[in-house]
Amino acid sequence: MSQLVSVAVPVPLDRVFTYRVPLEMESVRLGARVIVPFGRRTLRGVVVDTSAKLEGDHALRDITKLVDAEPLFDPDYLRLADWVSRQYVAGLGETLQAMLPGAQRAREVADSIGDEPLAAAELELSDEQQTAVAALVAEPAGGAAPPAWFYLYGITGSGKTEVFLRAAQIWLERGKTVLYLVPEITLSHQLFAQLRKRFGSLVALLHSGLTASQRLGEWQRIRTHEARFVVGARSAVFAPVDNLGLVVVDEEHDGSYKAGSNPRYSARQVALWRAKDAGAVCVLGSATPSVEAWHLMQAGSLQALRLTRRLSGGALPQVRIKDMSRSVGLLSSELVTALRETKALGAQSILFLNRRGFAPVLACRSCDYEFGCSRCSAPMTYHKERHALVCHYCGNTAAAPQVCPNCGSLDLAFGGAGTERIEEELAREVPELTVARLDADSTRKRGSLAELLDRFASGDYDVLVGTQMVAKGLNFPRVRTVGIVSADTGLSMPDFRAAERTFALIVQVAGRAGRFRDDGTVIVQTSRPRHPAIAYAVAGAMEEFYRSELDLRRELHFPPFVRMLRLVFRSPERSRAQRAAAHAGALLTERGRDPAGFDILGPVAAPLERIAGQWRTHLILRGTSAERLGDAVRNLRTELALPHTTHMEIDVDPVDLL
Repeated sequence: MSQLVSVAVPVPLDRVFTYRVPLEMESVRLGARVIVPFGRRTLRGVVVDTSAKLEGDHALRDITKLVDAEPLFDPDYLRLADWVSRQYVAGLGETLQAMLPGAQRAREVADSIGDEPLAAAELELSDEQQTAVAALVAEPAGGAAPPAWFYLYGITGSGKTEVFLRAAQIWLERGKTVLYLVPEITLSHQLFAQLRKRFGSLVALLHSGLTASQRLGEWQRIRTHEARFVVGARSAVFAPVDNLGLVVVDEEHDGSYKAGSNPRYSARQVALWRAKDAGAVCVLGSATPSVEAWHLMQAGSLQALRLTRRLSGGALPQVRIKDMSRSVGLLSSELVTALRETKALGAQSILFLNRRGFAPVLACRSCDYEFGCSRCSAPMTYHKERHALVCHYCGNTAAAPQVCPNCGSLDLAFGGAGTERIEEELAREVPELTVARLDADSTRKRGSLAELLDRFASGDYDVLVGTQMVAKGLNFPRVRTVGIVSADTGLSMPDFRAAERTFALIVQVAGRAGRFRDDGTVIVQTSRPRHPAIAYAVAGAMEEFYRSELDLRRELHFPPFVRMLRLVFRSPERSRAQRAAAHAGALLTERGRDPAGFDILGPVAAPLERIAGQWRTHLILRGTSAERLGDAVRNLRTELALPHTTHMEIDVDPVDLL
């Protein structure tokens, strides 16, 4: 009799499907990938049960092809996939597809790491660092489980990375594996250099610069224990590691850890679950903890480890505000003077503006017509280098206009500024400075990011102008001055996390200044100098900011005091999206009425109502039980019959509401 197996295929359904293994095919094992017919399509799925039973009088279809003779996933990994699919209300097949390396054949990484053995660390740890390392490597007495979750909270430049690496080295020497997550792999150029030197071929790198076959090659090195130190960005949390000793989530506050497509998982949450499940230590770290993490530290759910001083000898920089509410130019005289003084001292500067391009808005002065994207509810950004208008949401591009299409006027004006415009302003105002720009546009070419950072570190440039890329993982000893060109840019976003993000960015960017010197200077330009997020960040008043933000969140019933789940209904037709959301809201209202229920906010048009030609209406569920919210939406998905052009996106614990 033919073997029957259950296969999870990547479709938005809360079920798996039974297939027959042809007699001529060898036995199919749990965790192997297979090719199966599905409707009129052929899909690649994963075998999740090898002893399936036929239920009902159904005609079964045969597996078309066995992809893996040796299973790619073990039972523990399938259990992880099952948890992720339930936690984030996604189909098991969809979840496994997101976790897969995405290739059939493995290929070695071109720039493979050398075979040096573990190198002894040379840096002498401070007392605070020694205490932190000791906590992270303590083995339980009497077989009791170790404290699972820690938070390494330290000011910028206080040596958090060295604590992580020293603890990792000890766990590796004990024969354990280490999983080290960073927000964006391309921005960890300096970290990777340390890892290669220190851990050699034990390191596996998982990042977006690898092809699918190269990622699978690294997976195979991890599965065979050739690599026991896995470092990567968000999706590296799904690396097939076993025998875990330590999980690190560096720069825990960063929104990049939240996936933007189904399943919309949080790598931070998955990392905590994996550590707890494996009996491993998990340590989160940042100079600016997320509000949720701060709350957990106060509650004792995360054990706080603190680093309070810079180890490189540099004093904390002097931070001052420049009120730009009545200023005309983009760069204040104070900032320009600081840039000149810094060059005269043989030092370097960083300018931060979280907008790329030349100008975020192009409009007609005669009739107020604004050049918006034809596919999105957003203005087009003017990119001077390309002489084009670009939508930063859907990528739509149009030639830069010469006249207004509405009234024919030639009087077109730029609104706001991006990194291109700051670069041009510097060339005009301070031509003696050599300037480099670091953003998604200037680093498109493979290898260009590493080259730019190396040249800045070598002193080839006086000033580095960049977006939030300059706030992450960069450590340049020569940087004396940091200028934040427009600190309040993000405060206008219709999102309850806007203040938190603004606060974190200011503190993180300011932390690039004066790491190895005592004359570090930070100038924060803003039109809203009295906004709490800006005032607290400039004053370095961490406790005060978190206390005020938590008080506000508690009063408004926002996380961390409630759990949220966002449903977005999208369709090429606005009315269809609206009707689907209204119907879903009506069905959910019945379930939210009992005392253990939940609130429903909406449905209303999403703040960005149209993206890539899709109209979007959303509603938000808010309650104390994430499990109850998830169950309600799972039931909704089985009841809600949507037209094929209308889709429902499910986002558990959303990081933004745009």
